[in-house]
Formats: sequence, C-alpha cells, structure tokens
Amino acid sequence: MTIIMSGLAIGAVYALVAIGYNIVFLSQKTFNFAQAALMMLGAFVAYMGIAVLGLPWWLVAIVAAIVIGGVAALEEVVAIRPVKDHHNLLVTTLGASIIMEGVAQLIWGGEPRRVPFFLGDGVIDLAGGRVYPVEIALVIVVVLLVVALTQYSKRSMTGIALLGMSEDREAAMLRGVNVRRFAFWAFVFTGVLAGLLGVLVGPKTYAVATLGAALAIKGFVVLAIGGFGSMWGTLVGGLIVGLTEALAARYIGGDFANLSVFFILIVILMLKPTGLFTRRTERAV
Repeated sequence: MTIIMSGLAIGAVYALVAIGYNIVFLSQKTFNFAQAALMMLGAFVAYMGIAVLGLPWWLVAIVAAIVIGGVAALEEVVAIRPVKDHHNLLVTTLGASIIMEGVAQLIWGGEPRRVPFFLGDGVIDLAGGRVYPVEIALVIVVVLLVVALTQYSKRSMTGIALLGMSEDREAAMLRGVNVRRFAFWAFVFTGVLAGLLGVLVGPKTYAVATLGAALAIKGFVVLAIGGFGSMWGTLVGGLIVGLTEALAARYIGGDFANLSVFFILIVILMLKPTGLFTRRTERAV
C-alpha cells in the first residue's frame, strides 16, 4: 500500500498539470507548456507563506491563487496574444516556462525547499502500509476536481461555450461567443488553479526550480494516454503513469521508471492513437 499510495499521489500531481493543459487546449487548441512552471511558482509561494512567514495555509492559498493567476494573465498577454500562428505558441509558452524557471532559480536558488503540509507530516498506517496525509489529500482533490470540471462543462453556459470553442472556433464566434475573452480567462483560471494547488503539490514534490521541467513532460504523457480534451482521461492517465513509475522503481530499479512509463505510452498509442478517452472524429472537406 505504501508504494501504491505514493504512486497514486505523484500520479495525481501529473494529472493536475494535465488538467491545466486540457483547459488551455479546449480554449486555444494548443498547449501551455508553462503550466508546470506555474505550478512550480505556486509551490514556492506556498513555501514562502507557510515555511518562511508562518501564515495560515488558507491565506497562503488565496495569495498564491492571485499571484500565479496574475502571472498566467501576463503570459497570455505577452506570449500568446501577439502570436498569429498557433503552431508558434508551443515555442512561446516553452520560452515563458524557461523564464519562470530562471527567475525562480535567481530568487530561491537550486536547492529543494520543504513545504509543510497544513494537516501535518506524520505517517498514517493504512491497509498495511504507511502513507502521508498529503498523499491522501492529493488523490481526493484530483478526483473531486475532475468531477467538478466535468459537471461544470456540461451544466454551465461557460462550460458549454468552451466545449463549443474546442469543436469549432469559428462557429462559436458566429454564435456570439467572445473567443478571445474566453481564451484569456481560461489561462487565468489555470494560473489560479496552479496557485491554489501549491499548498498541496509543494509538500509532495518540494519547491525546487527544476520542478516545472520534470512535471511538464509527465503531464503531457498523462494527457497523451488519457486523450486530449478529456478530463476523465487525465485522471486515468495520471493513475497509470504514477503507478507505473512507482512500481517500476520498486521492482525493476529507479533507472527504469521513466523507461517503463514511455513504454506504456507507446503501447497505448499503438493500440489507440487518440488516447484512451478520446474518439477519432471525421470531418467532411
């Protein structure tokens, strides 16, 4: 249970990155490769607020949401809006990620910073294993978040408009949807989400400047396995990647953990190129 819970928890972190990818993908039909860097900044804000200043965790979460949401808004204005060709957005968001990591390196250095968990860091005995409270919290939060976002996309006008944009951007514009405004607020929302989650992600991964690069690749693998645009796919993809990584490290060796993850990715894409939860669509030309 110790290994399984640890794998589920790190898989939940990867899934949270993939959720941010998905929200931007639905609104822009591209990926924000700086999403993991935003989460890294959220972990550092959590470190400063909780470990250094000793502020209440809920206040730190609110401050982090505002700060990282502002950073995401700045990224959209500077690195997204001026770009005319959507294919170039991959480059500009990657550049934004590198800048964020560089700024974090200058401010906090390269050493990992421990972020205390607000429910305590004591070990809990569970089903014959020993787990940390933050691991349980991460799994619960990612499940609740996927359920909430799925229901919101089906039952709210904003969610329906976002899904309409993902299907046909021009048709959504003709129906009166302000596509640019929706895309902007989608970016801001992913930043707010990354800031809020800093108080959960930080205690599991620690706050370190290289966190963004590590999470960005695994988040994209989760998205590819689950299927682009599918929230449930991010949940299942995170579970697969997290468990594969943890079990491979335990029984094969740490050097084979990443290799095992990418082997699973290749097998799944060979069997279902669109991902587990996305269907192939055909369009008349």
